[in-house]
Amino acid sequence: MRLVRKVSVVLVAPLLLLVLTLNRSGPLPAPTLPPSFDPAAAVALTTELASLNPNRVPGSPGAATAAEWYREKLALYGLPVREDRWEEDVPGVGRVELENLAAVVPGTLDETIVIVAHRDNNGRTAGANDNASGTAALVELARPYATVGTTESARTPLHTLVFLSTDGGAYGALGAARFAARSPLARRAVAVISLDGLAGAARPRLELSGLDGRSPPPALVATATRRIASETGSAPRRPAGLTQLVSLALPFGFGEQSPLLTSGAPAIRIATASDAGTPAGNDELEGLDRRRLGQLGKASETLLSSLDAAVEVPTSTDGAVFLGGRVVRGWALQLLLLAAVLPFGAATLDLLSRCRLRRLPLSSAWRALRARAGVWLVLVLLLGLAGVAGALPTGPRLPPPPDQPPVDSWPFGVAALLLVAAALVWLRARTQLVPRVRATPEEELAAYAVAFVALLMVCGLTALVSPYGLLFVLPSLYAWLWLPQLRRASGWVTDVVFGAGLIGPALALVVLSEQLDLGVRTPLYTAALATTGVIPWASTIAFAAWGAIAALVGAIAAGRYAPVARSSGR
Repeated sequence: MRLVRKVSVVLVAPLLLLVLTLNRSGPLPAPTLPPSFDPAAAVALTTELASLNPNRVPGSPGAATAAEWYREKLALYGLPVREDRWEEDVPGVGRVELENLAAVVPGTLDETIVIVAHRDNNGRTAGANDNASGTAALVELARPYATVGTTESARTPLHTLVFLSTDGGAYGALGAARFAARSPLARRAVAVISLDGLAGAARPRLELSGLDGRSPPPALVATATRRIASETGSAPRRPAGLTQLVSLALPFGFGEQSPLLTSGAPAIRIATASDAGTPAGNDELEGLDRRRLGQLGKASETLLSSLDAAVEVPTSTDGAVFLGGRVVRGWALQLLLLAAVLPFGAATLDLLSRCRLRRLPLSSAWRALRARAGVWLVLVLLLGLAGVAGALPTGPRLPPPPDQPPVDSWPFGVAALLLVAAALVWLRARTQLVPRVRATPEEELAAYAVAFVALLMVCGLTALVSPYGLLFVLPSLYAWLWLPQLRRASGWVTDVVFGAGLIGPALALVVLSEQLDLGVRTPLYTAALATTGVIPWASTIAFAAWGAIAALVGAIAAGRYAPVARSSGR
């Protein structure tokens, strides 16, 4: 442990760098003109859309009528609408035709600012808040740029403005993903504002999470925060710093900002509705908060004006964590996480060299780890088979909607089959791993050395995929490093230390459950993130290897480790 203390000085430089990069990002200047957003008109539009088309499930007649309603409203302002139709598999619905509608207001610059709102719902309620209110606000925000049907002179924006009404937003941001992947307007975007449920009674919030470790630019977040606070009297809620850090390591960003951020477009989402689905009583017309809709509508307009007036809009989507008014840069966090592995690596190499000098039985420990790794790899294979069988989604590469099949409830039949198969695999491997005699202290020390070397390999694979993922591995590094010195300690001490090493994955599940209100479905949803590719398969393999190492370390700590002899047969 003296070596660990000596090598720990390597953390000083990254920590100092982290402190030095902790800075404030000010908002863009406020617009000089007051907002012209009409709250009464927005409420009337919300009521009209939700009452005439309460069922706007993609592919339904109500969805087609809602699309025509959006065309007609913008036609009143002389704004033509560009159509994009395609077919896609919608979770819980099937393969249907979807349609995006975009009204483009040309500006002096080719760079675009996109205001997006999905107009569909899941059909369980009228979708008044989620998201007739966002669609109504979208129409009202386009009104100042009308060329006909108004006595006011039309505004001429500096940037090209895109008022985008998407389809499939209630089913995993399918329309936003299509726009991000196919539209040249998305590739020229310098800012994207997603409007999602603006008339809820809950406190407004900003959603910042995406995929692939991306975050919106600090200036965009600061400007949106300031504009919302100016209209509502208080700053909007944002995910806590720990939640933001976990979302960088475990990509689960749900909402229309997520695929746009993934494509490199700076995007945020203004919302009051829950990602887990708005409660039925709050998503009917009588549950609308008309005052809140007016406040967030005006805040969205002033935010749009601030962005449009800026000749150069910050567009960086590098990872970041927002702590109040300060920003921690993602690259500094990654450097700190990488540096935190070095003391453990030095201690592990020192332990391995001592084991080799004493000629401890390392090969039998490697075979014990290999047997456990085989079990975990079979579990990963079973996970893939569950996706092929339809028990878990396999595409697109987007977080699935938590309130839609197949992740809205446990598939008990398939789950039972998978559990039986996993149990059979475990019983087959158990014949090799059951201790017949207690391992000697030398054999246990060799097994610890092998486990720590394997942990270093997992850290290397994790760092190659995403250094943020080291957040989930670091607790096991430094908790389990104490176990070889606690061999004579009480059983509860080793249990606590071993359990401390499991905090990383447990933290990921807790944050995911709390963000999406998943409850007991959290493991099922996490598995769906893997089968859809939101969690890269390399990360899934790394987690399986970590699980095998945890099983080995747990067996040693519990006194149930058995060295595996070289087999002379098959």
